[in-house]
Amino acid sequence: MQFTRRSVQTAAAIAVLGGMLASPVWAQDKPKIALVMKSLANEFFRTMEDGAKAHQKAHASEYTLVANGIKNETDTAAQIKMIEQAVAQKVSAIVLAPADSKALVPAVKAAVDKGIIVVNIDNRLDGDALKEKNLTVPFVGPDNRAGAKLVGEHLAKSLKSGDKVGIIEGVSTTFNAQQRTLGYKDAMQAAGITVVGVQSGQWEIEKGNTVAAGMLREHPDLTALLAGNDSMALGVVAAVKAAGKAGKVQVVGYDNIGAIKPMLADGRVLATADQYAAKQAVFGIELAQKAIAAKTPQAQLPAEVKTDVVLVTKGSK
Repeated sequence: MQFTRRSVQTAAAIAVLGGMLASPVWAQDKPKIALVMKSLANEFFRTMEDGAKAHQKAHASEYTLVANGIKNETDTAAQIKMIEQAVAQKVSAIVLAPADSKALVPAVKAAVDKGIIVVNIDNRLDGDALKEKNLTVPFVGPDNRAGAKLVGEHLAKSLKSGDKVGIIEGVSTTFNAQQRTLGYKDAMQAAGITVVGVQSGQWEIEKGNTVAAGMLREHPDLTALLAGNDSMALGVVAAVKAAGKAGKVQVVGYDNIGAIKPMLADGRVLATADQYAAKQAVFGIELAQKAIAAKTPQAQLPAEVKTDVVLVTKGSK
């Protein structure tokens, strides 16, 4: 057979074209997983995002990752839009840390109806709302009530029966905020300590500061403030200092973010809880990967994957 210059060029072009056509098809076989988080202004969720990205980098041949978070903790509309965008992008799975335990359920239902696997992390979706939609969504995360109780029990050791404390709760419509408040109350009640009030700081530094300042004015005999997360605890510490009560009013938080560590070291914060943000994301992604690989229907996924939560104090490593 005689080869002309034209036939060689044509063969080369076909080979290149074949490679170009093959690549997208090959890429389409790799699942795309969307991680939808709460506010990335919160260091906890930046840690979660970093953990997820590190996992994807280590498993780049297995899946692609799209990670997004809302600007503030209460912007449920923006988070719903992120889920809708993930559905439009035809992702294989969504790993969701919901900003609201009930409001996100219809968007989750729409995703599941499209055949997308949904895994719930961090803040548990409302059980009744899921049941109403005939949905089963696995929860990957810690026992928030038990974690908060650990922190509260440690605080109680430095207080006495009859002392008064205030609780600064996260977004009140979220399950994890409610559970942490219950855990704090469990510990305070067992120690004979009075909770004078519970107010929402919406998980945010500034709101936590405002609420703490108001509580300190209203109850000048407070001996401690229990914040539902470390972001609010940062605001509480500033409020305690501004009120001239540093060293007189104890502060505890929850999450063990980097910004809280110097405050644990110097005593401005007595204790917090580490619930391992990165692990929650990774475990959620891995559960989604297994479901995709095995073609497991949403309804047959495990109900819960429990993750660790531990007490962190000045002496913790």
